[in-house]
This record gives sequence, structure tokens and C-alpha cells, in this order.
Amino acid sequence: MVAAALVASQPSYAQAKDPVVSRKDRALHERLLTLDTHLDTPASLDLPGWSIEEGHNVKTDYTQVDLPRMKQGGLDGGFFAIYTAQGPLTVEGFRNARDFAIMRGLSIRQMVAADPVNFALALKAEDAAPIAASGRRIVYMSIENAYPLGEDVSLLKTFYNMGVRVVGFAHFAHNQFADSSTDPSKKPRYGGLSPLGRALLGEMNRLGIVPDASHSSDQVLDDLLALSSTPVLLTHSGCKAVYEHPRNIDDDHLRALAAKGGVIQMNAYGTYLRASRPNPERQKALAALFAEMREDAKLSEAARERLLARRQEIDRLYPDTDRPSFDDFMAHMLHALKVAGPDHVGIGLDWDGGGGVSGMEDVTAVPRITAALVAAGYSEADLQKIWSGNVLRVLAAAEAAAASGK
Repeated sequence: MVAAALVASQPSYAQAKDPVVSRKDRALHERLLTLDTHLDTPASLDLPGWSIEEGHNVKTDYTQVDLPRMKQGGLDGGFFAIYTAQGPLTVEGFRNARDFAIMRGLSIRQMVAADPVNFALALKAEDAAPIAASGRRIVYMSIENAYPLGEDVSLLKTFYNMGVRVVGFAHFAHNQFADSSTDPSKKPRYGGLSPLGRALLGEMNRLGIVPDASHSSDQVLDDLLALSSTPVLLTHSGCKAVYEHPRNIDDDHLRALAAKGGVIQMNAYGTYLRASRPNPERQKALAALFAEMREDAKLSEAARERLLARRQEIDRLYPDTDRPSFDDFMAHMLHALKVAGPDHVGIGLDWDGGGGVSGMEDVTAVPRITAALVAAGYSEADLQKIWSGNVLRVLAAAEAAAASGK
């Protein structure tokens, strides 16, 4: 994910109608149970002056998900990620990451506890439908990057008890569990899962936690498909056949994933969708800004306002004129559907973690996906699988395997 500290409270988001989505398609979208498997929105929860209860505007504060916008976009909920940046593989590094991840998980639980009228924690696949029927948003919990578990896989039980039901092994760099698809060395460390990673997978299967292969290398996915007793999820990924990027997967892996009952959830992170024209001045300015944010993880509201103003100035001076579009996103989705079929494709847009494209800037625009899939000839039954049925099937399979002791 990308740092999400540039946030300021805004008036409620305008409840404008989307001219791209017909009334018929919007009605269909509202009938569906809709889940996004990768929400980095928890990064915003601890920021002073920001509330998920209030509407915000992506064009002024850069956030993409809050309760009013979830309602406007007809998103019933999703998997709220405990993301921890990769740090040193040391005792101190593991301890700091563990403490951070536990506190971030507690922030998600506090979000739910503070507003039981609008949010409900989901622990099983069967929880989603009744929560949505009650008008509340569904909150599943996930971990992006297992680094905080250190070298003690039994710590996974603590996060399971907290509510975590999906866990990804690595992030941008190799860690103690697995090779990353984007490690700066461009060389494998283990050639897939490490011995500790295999032990972690065993504990995930034992508890009923879904293994997530997004961000991990192709060899890690191979290991997961060979070793996991339950189907594998890619919570936010794309297709190499559309754009050759290490974060995407090729058609052979798509077919192998589907053959084992797994699902790829389609990402809307522009860098992974297609190549863009270089904009070195913008990239340099943003890198300096994000580095400053990382150095001061506990920003005051005044500091956040100052950094927000700098971000807006960067946009003015060095506009992003070659952003990937909604059509670029749909090219990945339609290709995955062609190769793997509607039983093995879902949606994980990476909101508040770098996701979003021109034409789908925040969660209010997700009905456009429904409209585009209808236009491509997919049925309501297909859309229900894509929007939530597939991921819930994978979660239910993990639960059943754990219950049977297999």
C-alpha cells in the first residue's frame, strides 16, 4: 500500500448520479452482495481529525473509502487489511512490527464497536449475507504481509482470535516466510516458501485462514497450490498477459489457480495495469514527500495538513497526465474471466493503498464494474459470484477443512 496519511476532514461527498451507469444496472448492483477483498482503509483510522463516519473527497484529501461513499457506491463491505511495511528481519524489527499490527487490528475492531448500527464484524462466510440484509457494512479482517508474526507461527492464533481470516505471506520484499514478486534484489531467496513459510501455511490451514498469494512470487504460488489443503486467494492482482509486471500472474498460473478452486481478485493499482509515460519530476517529489511521512508515522493534524498542501502542490506542478483508465482495469478483469471463468474471479481494488484509475477514482464508482460486466454479457448469477460468491466459497472451504481437521 501507499502511505495514507494525507487526510483532512471534508464535507459530505456529493451524492451525484453516475451518468455511466444506467438505472437498470444500478438496481442490479444494489441487489448483489458486494465485497472488496483488499481495503487499506485502516491506515486512515488512526489519523487525528479523520472519521470513517464522515464523507471525504478523493480529489482533495486522497482517501477513497468511508461510510457515506460505501453507501453511495453500493459496496456492502470487504476485507480490511492490517498492512505492515517490510522492515529488518531482526528481533527488534519483528517486535515492532508485531506491536504495530496488533494495534492496527484493534483499530479495526474499535471502528466496528464504535458504530454497531453501520458496521458488523464477520468471522465466517455465512455471516456476510445477514449483515448486508441488516443494512450494515460487512467487516472481514486480513493481514497484508505476515512479517509481524516474526518467527513464531503460533502468533497467528492471536490474530485469528482478533478476527483475521485471510493472510498474505510477503509484500514488496522477501521476508522470513516467502519470496516477494518485487524484491529489489530481483533474485529469489528461497525459491518459493521458506521452511518457516511452510509451517505458517500449515497453521493457516489448521485454523481456517485463507492463504493469500498477492505480492508473493510465482514460485510461492506454486508452493501454495501444491501444499495448501484449501483453495488459494489472490486478494489484489492482475494478468501478465495484459501487462507484463511481476505483481501480475500468467495464464498458466491462472488456470492452475482455478483448477484448485482458487480465485484472483482484480486489482486497480495503475502501475500494474499498463506502462505509463515517465514523469520523473513528479516521482521525485512524491518519493520525498512519502519518505517524510514514513519518518513521522504519528503525524499531528497540523503536520498532516501541511503535507496535504504539499501533495496538492505536486499535483499542480507535475500533473499525472497519463493515468491508467477504467478500460485498462477492465482489460485485466475480462482477460481473467476468459481464462479462469466467472467461478474464479473477484474484486480487490486496493482502495486507500494506491488503487484507483481514471474513471474509477474511489469507491463511489464501483457500480461501473457491474455495468461493464453486464455489457460484456455476464449474467446476474456470474456477477454475484464475482462480487462476493467466489471469495465466500473459498473462505467456507477453509472453515470446513479446519473443522474436519484435514
